[in-house]
Amino acid sequence: MLFHSHVFLLLFLPTVLVGYYLFQDHRSIRTWLLVAASLVFYAYWDVRLVPLLVGSVCVNWMFTRAFGRHPRRSLVVLGVALNLFVLGVFKYADFFADNLAWFVGFHHQRWSIVLPLAISFFTFQQISYLVDLYRARAPVYRFDQYALYVMFFPQLIAGPIVRHHELIHQFALSPLREGLYERLSRGLTLLIIGIFKKAVIADELAKISDSLFAAASQGLTFAEGWLGAVAFTLQIYFDFSGYSDMAIGLGLMFGFVLPLNFNAPYRATSIREFWRRWHMTLSRFLRDYVYISFGGNRRGPWRQAMAVFITFLLGGLWHGAAWTFVVWGALHGIALAVNQLWSRAGLRMPGILAWALTLLFVVVCFVLFRAESFTMAAGMLLAMAGTNGWSMAVPGVDEPWLIAAAAALVLFAPTSQRLALEMLVPRRLAAAGIAVAAAYVTLHVGGGENVEFIYFQF
Repeated sequence: MLFHSHVFLLLFLPTVLVGYYLFQDHRSIRTWLLVAASLVFYAYWDVRLVPLLVGSVCVNWMFTRAFGRHPRRSLVVLGVALNLFVLGVFKYADFFADNLAWFVGFHHQRWSIVLPLAISFFTFQQISYLVDLYRARAPVYRFDQYALYVMFFPQLIAGPIVRHHELIHQFALSPLREGLYERLSRGLTLLIIGIFKKAVIADELAKISDSLFAAASQGLTFAEGWLGAVAFTLQIYFDFSGYSDMAIGLGLMFGFVLPLNFNAPYRATSIREFWRRWHMTLSRFLRDYVYISFGGNRRGPWRQAMAVFITFLLGGLWHGAAWTFVVWGALHGIALAVNQLWSRAGLRMPGILAWALTLLFVVVCFVLFRAESFTMAAGMLLAMAGTNGWSMAVPGVDEPWLIAAAAALVLFAPTSQRLALEMLVPRRLAAAGIAVAAAYVTLHVGGGENVEFIYFQF
């Protein structure tokens, strides 16, 4: 079920919240209540996928217990390898088989393996815990704590990718501790902001970007090419940051603080800064568990450049089993390597120029991220390069003002976290406004056509 659907807003969320706070004096019961609710939430998508999620949690926890008794490196290596194997089978088996068949001159009949929802996210989260356990940075937790850490429904489907020390210790805190009403009001505010981002902005931008990308092979005008690219760049931000806002807001309503995932990324003045602001929990995962494993910055500038390139090559593949994602990741890896060498050389660039070049690079690369094939990407990029002429006509776009308004929000408005967690003053007037906004969102948004989040496919 989607966070902005009626079944979630009117039935699932109120029921789970009431049950959770009714058992506020019984830590074990409320923990298992959230585990059960998370399984119901996941089963609503496809009940056939529940055994995989439960099995993944159980097997990984057994590895942690075994390591706690016999701390051997081989156990962690085997556990990480098993996680990657399962991810590889479900997400990449057809991709690798297609490419192998092409290389040897055969045709592969695709197996059409169903991609389990959230497998990339709960796999990465469990790998991070296994590695932290090996590095002596994590204790062995009880099964109920570990299960809730992995399956907590607000962050289960698309993150944030949470570390064990950021969440598990909060399970012991009393839900009714000081600040209850402030947490509820700020959490509800973030939920409303996230729903607005998704349903009012991202889904409307999707209509523009989808239509223009679909027509890429027909010869778009210069303006249509850029409009389609910019529309998707804004769409994916509002879509994914909207989900993150909802997840963090829901967590806060249960008394849990989840890590931030976005911090005005389109205001970055370098590609390195962009990745410190965009999908922040993935960026730090790649840094701490992939980049550092390849040597990080410990072995000289050229080895560092190679490490960051390989890291983002793999990061691109994580986003999807397609060569367009691999190339997208490779381009970001090259840009980050160049950025590092540029900084080491002590070179500088005027702020406004650095921002413009960074954003231009991000927009152009997102064409590959969005395109379903290199042919579609080439059609968009050629139009953006003016090969079809320099016409500024956009006959297929009815609401170009939406792009301008969305751009103004990402470039100049306070971030949703700052607005909800710092600027909002939880007084009666503010509470009344939040209640009215919640009623509007529930009645007028939740009952409409609900479009899945972009990152659900990853």
